[in-house]
Amino acid sequence: MDVLIAPPSHADVLQLVIQLAVLLGVARLLGELVRRVGQPAVVGEILAGVILGPSVLGALTPGLAAVWLPASPVQAQLLETVALIGVMLLMVVTGFETDLGLIRRRAGTAAGVAVGGLLLPFGAGLALGWWFPTDLLGDPDQRLVFALFLATTMAVSAIPVLASILLDLRMMRRDIGQTMLAAGMVNDLVGWAVLGVLIALAEGGGGLGTIGVTVLTVLFFLVVTVVAGPFIVNRTIRFVHKASGTSHRFLTVTLVLVFAWAAFSQALHLEPVIGAFAMGILLGRVRRLPVSVAESLESLALGLFAPIFFAVAGLKVNLVALAEPRLAGLTLAVIAVAIVGKTAGAYAGGRWLAGADHWTSLAYGVGLTARGAIGIVVATVGQSLGIITQDVFSIIVVMAVVTSLFTPPALKATLRRVAPAADEAARLRREEAAAGGLTRRVGRVLVPIRPPRHPGDSLAVKVVLLGRLAGLERLAVTFMSAADGLERAEAEQTVRSAARDIGFRSDVTTRVVPGDPVQAVLDEAAKGYDLVLLGATDVAANLESLFGSVVDDIVRMVSIPTLVVRGSPASAGWQPQRILVPTDGTPASRRAADLAFSLAGPDTTVTVLHVVPSVLSPVVSITDTGPVQRLDVAHEIVSEVRDRGIELGVATATMVELGPELDEAILQAARQIGADLVVLGTSARTGTRRLYLGPRVERILTGSPCPVAVLNS
Repeated sequence: MDVLIAPPSHADVLQLVIQLAVLLGVARLLGELVRRVGQPAVVGEILAGVILGPSVLGALTPGLAAVWLPASPVQAQLLETVALIGVMLLMVVTGFETDLGLIRRRAGTAAGVAVGGLLLPFGAGLALGWWFPTDLLGDPDQRLVFALFLATTMAVSAIPVLASILLDLRMMRRDIGQTMLAAGMVNDLVGWAVLGVLIALAEGGGGLGTIGVTVLTVLFFLVVTVVAGPFIVNRTIRFVHKASGTSHRFLTVTLVLVFAWAAFSQALHLEPVIGAFAMGILLGRVRRLPVSVAESLESLALGLFAPIFFAVAGLKVNLVALAEPRLAGLTLAVIAVAIVGKTAGAYAGGRWLAGADHWTSLAYGVGLTARGAIGIVVATVGQSLGIITQDVFSIIVVMAVVTSLFTPPALKATLRRVAPAADEAARLRREEAAAGGLTRRVGRVLVPIRPPRHPGDSLAVKVVLLGRLAGLERLAVTFMSAADGLERAEAEQTVRSAARDIGFRSDVTTRVVPGDPVQAVLDEAAKGYDLVLLGATDVAANLESLFGSVVDDIVRMVSIPTLVVRGSPASAGWQPQRILVPTDGTPASRRAADLAFSLAGPDTTVTVLHVVPSVLSPVVSITDTGPVQRLDVAHEIVSEVRDRGIELGVATATMVELGPELDEAILQAARQIGADLVVLGTSARTGTRRLYLGPRVERILTGSPCPVAVLNS
């Protein structure tokens, strides 16, 4: 039997389009306005809904407000669906930013805050529900169910609102921000578990069996997420990487995984936002996922869907309906219990259970106070089950929105008093310094290996450098070779041996493909890699090629950065402890310095070198102000790079040399410091088939006493 689904009417679709245009435009406008006065954008986005809804324009100009306010259940449901997508995407972005390692380190603090933030507001809500007037209960014979329901609305926290505030304030990576998120998730998991019990009680079930089933359901979701989630995500992303297609395929499969896990959590009656958040955490730990996917999701969530979600929450506030004195008094009582109970409870948990200081504990309490859409969702469930009346529903919605408006300015004012500890400040400086660097964006590396019958490949150096990069980044490495006939078996053995010798825990795969090696590497590199690591031959540069014809062609033609290594290690246990990186202040040399810092181990010193030419060309000498000024500029250049290295926690030295030949000065400096590795930054010139990086670079390559790594970005 065919099932026919009646599509929305023309008027319903028209209303939805108008609503999206008005809500998004006003929400973004007010969001930017409040941001200019120092408040998070979420405040303006919620206010946009309040102003556009029945509280202000709906009451003052009902005819005009009818243009964008839902006029039928279908129109309201369409808008709710868009808002649901918004909150799910916001939770995915939050998951990407969640640092599980940091949360584990602060698990004791998060547990203390969560316990305090649960018990006190739950108890206060239970007492308030027992005191509520009987005529406002959905069923006067189920006061206990009503009181437990009201207590649950007091216990939950609005993780989407908190996440949006932390993102706006750039506090997501702070220890305090991660702790609040962890505590909020514990609050919500317990809250949804209690809500599941209440649903069973309201529908006629209940008892110990219901409680046990609910607890087992939450545990089942957590176990499947922890055990099966990483396997499913990694296998899916790995499969997509092997397939050809546009770069959008990664964004598509990411959204498919998010919606699938949201459906899984919804099927267990845990709400889709929890599944979306869990999948965001899993995806944020995948080595093979391009960085651009997270950036695209953040733009989509914060620029489009999240403002609509917060504006829709504001639309549900109807202050006019609560103007009657008794309802107004009850509304104020619920708001007071919600703010004081959660703030005091989380403060007590942070202060006395977790041992945090006064201002940090207060920040925990204020941050978890917002109920936002989570409170509205809980209220909707209660109304649909007949636990609460329409008046109580309006009271809870107002409480949810008011607490969401209270939290951002209060949290911002509180966080001003919370300075990061020394170790946290150092970590934040390192992360900020690395944020714009090339290696920050390197998650997947392609390492072509020449068949063993061909001359050297600098494989030993490449493996060591990969190990150093993996110390800072979670790398996904693919060793590949192109070989036909008899060489195929040897090539397969070579790539497997390289994968075994890599010496660090990473996502390592091997591939041997037939055909032209250049085209094979170009095809593979187009599948979402961030860097190609190549080894030059041991043959000296000549008129036909610089690194060898195959490597030259790959560097010229590939569309992503390449790192070409030339030279053999001085010993079997070679590790670069003295790295030399010349710099002239250009973007290419700055990226080379970032790479050198990423390759530095705990016992490594990176020496930043700038060579001042003692003989200037006639064009330069016309405007040159003299050797003293040139030396001053040189010291400024190396000092800037040195400061960046220090921020990253790398031992950094500087050298300024005066000489007629740049290449000879660099080689002399390498010999002087006993360099183990020289890192050069270049930009390839593609005018001819032969790769051209300039005669000075070529002389450094042939004359260096140690391996040379050339980054072409």
